Amino acid sequence: MKAVYPGTFDPLTFGHLDVIRRGARLFGSITIAVAENPGKKPLFSFEERLEMAAEATKGMKGVRVKGFSGLLVDFLKEEKAGVVLRGLRETSDFPSEFQQAIVNRLLGKDIETVFVMTSPEHFYVTSSVVKEIARLGGDAKAFAPKLVVERLLSKF
Repeated sequence: MKAVYPGTFDPLTFGHLDVIRRGARLFGSITIAVAENPGKKPLFSFEERLEMAAEATKGMKGVRVKGFSGLLVDFLKEEKAGVVLRGLRETSDFPSEFQQAIVNRLLGKDIETVFVMTSPEHFYVTSSVVKEIARLGGDAKAFAPKLVVERLLSKF
């Protein structure tokens, strides 16, 4: 069964890459679905986020990157995928993730959501934390790939 890992990825972190690697191992292949999502007012443009995801996952077996806008269930139908992969960092993530999983299931009756717990070394890493560290002049290389950190530094 094909799986999709959706997100804004503004920016992509080591936590995201952990979920991607594990998803590819679980499902054999995975599509990283970079959401256009202008309502979130991302730091990086849609094109930049697509580029960073593609660069960071280059050479990963069974991983591909595609962008989308609109409903996730429509993207899954286009991709002929039946699984949404989501990472959970902590219990506070669960209510909104659970709600979204139920809505996706109501909109697409054949869609399953699979949650994986983020590895302990990444549970505290969020895109917001990485952006804040870089904005304040800190060293974010322990939290995100070098190419992401370089792009963050150019933004600030």
